[in-house]
Amino acid sequence: MDFFVVNSKLSERNVKISNSNGLHARPATKFSEIANKYDSEIRVEAKGKNVDGKSIIELLTLGAENGTEIKISAKGVDSAEALDALEELVKSKFEEEFMEIRKGIAVSPGVVIRQAFLFESEGFRIPRHVIKNNEVEQEVYRLERAIEASKKEIRDLEIKVSDNLGSEIGAIFGTHRMVLQDVRLKSEIIERIRKTNFTPEFAVSLALRVYIRKFQDVKDSYLAERVTDIFDVERRLLRNLLGEKREELKNLAEEVVLVAHDLTPSQTAMLDTEKVKGFATDGGGRTSHTAIVARALGIPAVVGLGTVTSDVFGGDIVIVDGNRGLVIVRPDAETLATYQNKVKSIHVFERKLATELKGQPSTTADGKHISIFGNIEFPREIGINVDYGAEGIGLYRTEFLYLNSPTPPTEEQHLEAYTTVVRELKGKPVIIRTLDLGADKLPYLEHRKEGNPFLGCRSIRYCFENPSIFKVQLRALLRASALGKVKILFPLISSIQELRRAKQMVYETMEDLDKEKISFDKDVKIGSMLEVPSSIMISDMLAKECDFFSIGTNDLIQYSLAVDRNNERVAYLYCPVHPAILRFLKMAIKAAQEHNISIGICGEMGGELEYTIPLIGLGLKEFSVAPATIIPEMKKIIRSVTFDEAKEVAETIFKFDNPEKTKNYLSNFVSKILPEVF
Repeated sequence: MDFFVVNSKLSERNVKISNSNGLHARPATKFSEIANKYDSEIRVEAKGKNVDGKSIIELLTLGAENGTEIKISAKGVDSAEALDALEELVKSKFEEEFMEIRKGIAVSPGVVIRQAFLFESEGFRIPRHVIKNNEVEQEVYRLERAIEASKKEIRDLEIKVSDNLGSEIGAIFGTHRMVLQDVRLKSEIIERIRKTNFTPEFAVSLALRVYIRKFQDVKDSYLAERVTDIFDVERRLLRNLLGEKREELKNLAEEVVLVAHDLTPSQTAMLDTEKVKGFATDGGGRTSHTAIVARALGIPAVVGLGTVTSDVFGGDIVIVDGNRGLVIVRPDAETLATYQNKVKSIHVFERKLATELKGQPSTTADGKHISIFGNIEFPREIGINVDYGAEGIGLYRTEFLYLNSPTPPTEEQHLEAYTTVVRELKGKPVIIRTLDLGADKLPYLEHRKEGNPFLGCRSIRYCFENPSIFKVQLRALLRASALGKVKILFPLISSIQELRRAKQMVYETMEDLDKEKISFDKDVKIGSMLEVPSSIMISDMLAKECDFFSIGTNDLIQYSLAVDRNNERVAYLYCPVHPAILRFLKMAIKAAQEHNISIGICGEMGGELEYTIPLIGLGLKEFSVAPATIIPEMKKIIRSVTFDEAKEVAETIFKFDNPEKTKNYLSNFVSKILPEVF
């Protein structure tokens, strides 16, 4: 209970911290700012510590979290007024910024609560927020130098662009220079450094983000578009302030939720996967590299959030709900507690289920075996897949071998990656897919600009145009086949001729290895992806030419429905249970069965639990999924139904002409088996 003691020399009040994140940087800043307006000496006591209430650094050392009772004391002529103001601040929860709830696209399931690591295109991260009193003037000087350096860079750029493209285009950078010359802005930044002991980096980011939000709130579209100018100024200033001291994605100091506009393939390849526990991005879709990596790592991710990067400050508490597609920034106490309990209950359930089903076969209730394999991006993912019960690897994407290097990977680099996977699998099979990228994604190759790369020279088409690069990979794949159960999978096959041509290149490579007396599996299995409509329509013909099929539903759905899932205007049209897609799947499975070859699904549809039963009902016996953590849940579903029940479910959804009705029916069905998840 709050109380007030009047004393001629000393006044005190007890008040409880009630904001969700406690007395962290921003609340401490506000407390210090108000305390410094009064002449009285102000002290704050909590947890056995008594500190100077005017010093942000000392306030932070209290570690006063939500629920902590603090004693504020003031001594001086205006002590009563000071205590009134400080008590009101604490009771207002430090005028805490409202919780932000953003809805995006759920691309990797799970829930995580961590501090935000705000990563923008240059990879800036502010390593600390406050400085010592004796560092203030030195840091102000560093800011002034960074401003001057930034102005010179912009002026040079303005001249260069004006000379090359005309003064109208060059004037864009004149706007940037004027922002840096704004006396009020500079004063605000310096004031934050001097009065609150903020680092110049944090003061710059804080001040400019205020203006960014103001610009975003205006109705005038021209002014709203100027947000990018402010972002550019911020990045330039931060670059000149931080120099080489930037914290990189591959060397993080603590566990974080990575908040970014989007991540390039090369950036995702450099992640410190031990420290990144969740993703939240402005852009991206279910097939973006961020989404793929998140699923591969088994960490929650939500993408397509629009402008989440402008809502978040580094160090903010962020909740990523990868089940519902929500990102909650600065959660209030009630929301935080709810999610903390949810995380705890999910972990308990997952551990219990994994223990319960460990060593149990994935067979239907009437004894039909369904194989569950894992999808991986990196060799280091083998361990988690095996631990969760994967029978092998149904899709090893090899793109990161190409993306994480300034030059094409050598045969030995390929071989090292493949042999690592083969050895760690200890006899379990692995399907390795050949390069599935276009030249536009490979930094070391020249490429002709294509109007629509998605329909252009990529995947197997690119390999045919660049046989030397393709042969290097094929040699390594064949050499790895001598060490274990390796199968080769070709992507984007759209005709019989493409499959035959790819096989011919394998046979030619075998002849080369034979001449060099290098061992390989002469009976290595060769498969075709089914991921374009034409491949489905000729699946009966392709089945005569290969040993197995793997259905790539990600691209199949996009090509079939003419939907770019990364385009927020049409992403809602992407639908795995569209009647056309279901018919395609039925056709492909039937072709494989009639020609006695195996068929599996490696697209993300196979890893979405509500689709497990109808896919089994269609006759599918192999699933390759990510993240590995869903394998016990999938096994639970498989063991809960008979094949006839699964067949009945499949027959039922074929009668629906409304995909939403199909989704609701399947969700309701599987929720009875896994109520903890659905």
